[in-house]
Amino acid sequence: MRIVVRAALGVAVGLAAVGLAAGCGKAGSSGTKAASSVKGAGCAPVAGQQLVMLTDDKKLQASDNVIPAVNAKAADPALLAALDKVSAAVGPKELVGLNKATDVDRKTPKVVAQDFATSSKLTDGIAKGAGGKITIGAANFSENQTLGELYRIALEAAGYQATVQQIGNRELYEPALEKGEIQVVPEYAGTLTEFLNKKVNGASAAPLASGDIDKTAAALTDLGSKVGLKFGKPSQATDQNAFAVTKALADKYKVKTLSDFADKCSGKATVLGGPAECPQRPFCQPGLEKTYGIQFGSFASLDAGGPQTKTALTSGTASIGLVFSSDAAFATS
Repeated sequence: MRIVVRAALGVAVGLAAVGLAAGCGKAGSSGTKAASSVKGAGCAPVAGQQLVMLTDDKKLQASDNVIPAVNAKAADPALLAALDKVSAAVGPKELVGLNKATDVDRKTPKVVAQDFATSSKLTDGIAKGAGGKITIGAANFSENQTLGELYRIALEAAGYQATVQQIGNRELYEPALEKGEIQVVPEYAGTLTEFLNKKVNGASAAPLASGDIDKTAAALTDLGSKVGLKFGKPSQATDQNAFAVTKALADKYKVKTLSDFADKCSGKATVLGGPAECPQRPFCQPGLEKTYGIQFGSFASLDAGGPQTKTALTSGTASIGLVFSSDAAFATS
């Protein structure tokens, strides 16, 4: 589990608040129902090589849309406008495609970003700004590095001398962003909102991130004003917890949303897959049970959206599993 680097698992102190990190344990443990008390037949796992992500139609997960975070002193209008061009160009399908290019096709983030910038005409119409040196911090996973390279390309088109510096976890780079040691970071709205919420309002602060990106972004903007940060426009692209099934299962039971899954698949045969924290995480198994009314007959303790979970789905040992919404597995080509 990449707790310190993956956006959806990025901040240990905010996990419960924004539904990050999820998983499963043994049936009947950690407050989950014993299989004997589960009603309904459920949906037994169905093997298949293609995965589909079920729509979170009741917005269980917080909005972790990609958003540019900028040191307030560096946030002139031209710089923000250039970063907003990236937000507009990278939607959900585009982010999945970028991740496929790095994680599956094994291209470097720099090459992937340049190819995308060229094909999407990213720099067309970007106005010149004040110029000067800008350091873009990028976390140490490929998606964030690709986004950092796209920010660099957009800022160079606006006349800035932009460079990308690979950085560590949020606990390290966020203070550097506040101090102006780095000026720009590709961030994730829900996760950063809760990180700053705990920093500004204390560890016991009520959650401010939600499934509504407009409300989450408004809360983030207010928190940012207190620590010297400004933000560009959030992208439609997200990197957040999600739940997937095989296409074969989705076709068999005619499910597209988590509400569909609750209607068709709640019951004894249904196996939930993911890492071991799921029974304790309010946005994983308890959230699925409370928000959607899904009951699970059993579960498999696996990883957080990684190869174990995806293999359990494709091999037919898990009915539904925790994934990340921007995973390369959801690429359409």
